Amino acid sequence: MRALPQLYIDFDGTISATDTTDLILERFALPEWHDVEAAWERGEMGSRECMARQVALLRATPAAMAEMVQQIAVDPGFMGFVELCRQWNLPFTILSDGLDVVARGVLQRLGVDAPVLSNRMEPVGEDEWRLTFPYSSAGCATAAGNCKCACMEAGQRRTGGLTILIGDGRSDFCGAGSADQVFAKGKLAAHCRDHAIPHQPFTGFADLTALFHDWLVRNASPAAAAAE
Repeated sequence: MRALPQLYIDFDGTISATDTTDLILERFALPEWHDVEAAWERGEMGSRECMARQVALLRATPAAMAEMVQQIAVDPGFMGFVELCRQWNLPFTILSDGLDVVARGVLQRLGVDAPVLSNRMEPVGEDEWRLTFPYSSAGCATAAGNCKCACMEAGQRRTGGLTILIGDGRSDFCGAGSADQVFAKGKLAAHCRDHAIPHQPFTGFADLTALFHDWLVRNASPAAAAAE
């Protein structure tokens, strides 16, 4: 019997309707965060340094942050995709180079129980924050806070199952190169086309759910298929 596939889903711009880190910075950060963003876009620093410096510029109480998280919109088709995974007894992991406070808060609001591998926000004093990186890697090619390819490779070694990545952006590039199956939109889809990485394009969870169902029928383990 084959092992269950290991399913990894990006959060920002994939589950959420937009980049939630930018929303929070626009709402709560000192104006200098724009200068840090510009330096990152010029290639002067990796995403890990960029996000650490930007989070240090936030000025929001934990209560204000939690209230903001409750307002974050998600892809309207996401819960249909979650139901498909439940029917097939297929767990998934949220793999994000964003903020764990956001991903965990949104999933809790939706009633979705899934592991979150993400950068960790910690309150410092009354209204300041710091960011730590429990899933970083010294050898990360993009100096990301969360090295997605390292997380996926560790999961594959642990279980032996096929690895599936669903994502949309730059933080998913390295993971796409090591995944057995990629479902991609946005910048990730363009990256896969440009680098001849096999992938299945999608526009949102409404069309992805049907595509993923077909993939499961062809590739899932007998145990998962029996649960369908």
